[in-house]
Amino acid sequence: MKTLVCDVLVVGGGPGGYVAAIRAGQLGLKTILVEGQDLGGTCLNRGCIPSKALIYAASQYASMMPNSDLDSMGIKIDSTPTLDFPQMVKWKNGVVSQLNSGVKGLLKRAKVNVITGWASFNDAKNCVVKTADESIAISSEHVILATGSVATELAALPFSPSIISSAEALNMDAVPDSIAIVGGGYIGLEMGTALTKLGCKVTIVEGQEKLLALYDEELTKPVYNWLVDHGVGVKLNSKVVGAETSQTGTELRYVNGSGEQQSLLVDKVLVTVGRRPNTSGWGIENMCLDMNGPNVNVDKMCRTAVKNVWAIGDLIGEPMLAHKASAQGEMVAEIIAGKRRSFDPVAIPAVCFTEPEIVACGLSPSEAEALGYDVIVSRCSMQSIGKAHAMGAAKTGGFVRITARKDTHEILGIHAVGKYISELSGEFVLALEMGARLEDLAHTIHMHPTLGEATFEAAIAALGAGIHC
Repeated sequence: MKTLVCDVLVVGGGPGGYVAAIRAGQLGLKTILVEGQDLGGTCLNRGCIPSKALIYAASQYASMMPNSDLDSMGIKIDSTPTLDFPQMVKWKNGVVSQLNSGVKGLLKRAKVNVITGWASFNDAKNCVVKTADESIAISSEHVILATGSVATELAALPFSPSIISSAEALNMDAVPDSIAIVGGGYIGLEMGTALTKLGCKVTIVEGQEKLLALYDEELTKPVYNWLVDHGVGVKLNSKVVGAETSQTGTELRYVNGSGEQQSLLVDKVLVTVGRRPNTSGWGIENMCLDMNGPNVNVDKMCRTAVKNVWAIGDLIGEPMLAHKASAQGEMVAEIIAGKRRSFDPVAIPAVCFTEPEIVACGLSPSEAEALGYDVIVSRCSMQSIGKAHAMGAAKTGGFVRITARKDTHEILGIHAVGKYISELSGEFVLALEMGARLEDLAHTIHMHPTLGEATFEAAIAALGAGIHC
């Protein structure tokens, strides 16, 4: 068996792993990256990127339907556009392929040795990788575990051709006539929004009292309103108890909030009840790691209980976000190279690419008050922003909301909902990381006309000097 020795072994080529490997290579460390499937991980291949491509394509299709918003702009479409869904999937896969090739090029430029195969650890620093052609033993001074997460399967709904996860939903052969989405979190609502725009009859079945339970009702109300206005069925307080597939479709059975058993007959059932750390199949039981429930336990530098073994991204738990994993991967590589770093962000922004989009960054008003802060809360409606009117983004109920300390004016959180609002998230998180005060945003000249003016307007309104809001 061939044996390789390196400074850094990265297991997992997702947004945490490949960034860690690139940065380690840039810093002159002899680095090996092992990935069993495609570089880019779930995010690039089966999650973030393909879902956003599908959402964009679905929005383009919906905008060309007769009686769409284009009519009011003077753009008349007399016939219904034809949907070639296989071509749409092919285009989406082309986007993924292009980015996948880009990751390969970046790793090559950083002189990272990429091995395609499945790693199995004998102990904390030694593993055997089974490739298509051979088995390779690898010994490393440092190991970065970046194995990501997998979709959670419900015992009552085992996966099958008719009961699928988001990965299969992104590669369907055709748009189903009807689908039940089990789980009202961001994955389910993003997919539900796209499928609705493509003509599918969508019903969301959620066990809790509200959709997007991690966000406050003020943020989620515009999303809920869009779903209802576009014919999406929403079943709250509903617990799924099973399903049965026959020639006529799949009957999903659930118990509603009143304790009554009900059912839905649909073509497909999409299960989106969350993800869990991928701790199976690579020998974690041989590494003597400390666990925190299903997650690998780490400190603020992503060190595990074993010296020179590190864990990043979804493997260490929530928030399971690609940008968190990437930041941790970069940090760990720099620590290994001798730099002083720790993972202590003021905020990690989260975005729901629903219709309209939601951005959450920092503390909400209720969270800040629960921590004992006396706060100022200020909002600016997108109805007050000229660019929002000019690009059809003013009618969604959108706004930017700033939560700040009343005594010092330090910004504690910025939340927003609205069309295209995700593009403002960079300013939001930068303000929190820099310890900005309301005056910092209020005295920063924002470009006109842009949606970003809503952040400025919310800030000056909090100071009692609102102009348009």
